[in-house]
Amino acid sequence: MASRKRRGKVIAIDGPAGVGKSTIGTLVAKELGYRFINTGEMYRALTWKALEAGVDTRDAAALTRLANTVSWDFKTNEDGVIIRTVIDGEPVTTQIREERVGMNSSLVAGVPGVRKKLRALQRGLGDEGAIVMEGRDITTVVFPDADLKVYLDASIDERARRRTKQLRASGKKADPVRIKESIVQRDMQDLQRRINPLRQAEDAVVIDSTTLTMQEVAGRILELVRGGGSAGR
Repeated sequence: MASRKRRGKVIAIDGPAGVGKSTIGTLVAKELGYRFINTGEMYRALTWKALEAGVDTRDAAALTRLANTVSWDFKTNEDGVIIRTVIDGEPVTTQIREERVGMNSSLVAGVPGVRKKLRALQRGLGDEGAIVMEGRDITTVVFPDADLKVYLDASIDERARRRTKQLRASGKKADPVRIKESIVQRDMQDLQRRINPLRQAEDAVVIDSTTLTMQEVAGRILELVRGGGSAGR
């Protein structure tokens, strides 16, 4: 990828489901005055649109056409930090949390044409820098030239515990056993995906957050950024 002058750094964060990428990424972005985007929300947005439009989520050609014909827009929250996806003029922050979206999003995210389109959108969002971007292939595919690459990890048990706590805090029922099973299944899907599977970039800084708080992990990343450290150092 050709490099260009950026107004700030690109901080790329990858890692499996439930490891805290969004929470940590938001903390880092707020501290630096950067923008933050969870790229998974883009795939969920397209999944919601496909379901609303009656598009078969197993039809790769139809999903690719949809990705290329809908209108994509991205708006930051009032704090100017978190970037939200707007599709065909409609903010979809609430809709993408629907169970039917979660059940179909992996199918949509596995379509090569969809990933190609969204990768271009993601690169456009981060081209000027001053952004923290998290996902599954940000350090390896979207921004292999990121100023800092971080691979976040944590044990499956800890990730399940965090997810359970998060759901219960929001007033939802949460079965720890089912949540753990869901995380294991998601890991398998991400690791075995034919197109852009989850993997650790060779020059990424690996942080295991199993015994750390989100604030502690964010602090470590900020130390790397402010210390001029780059991935691999």
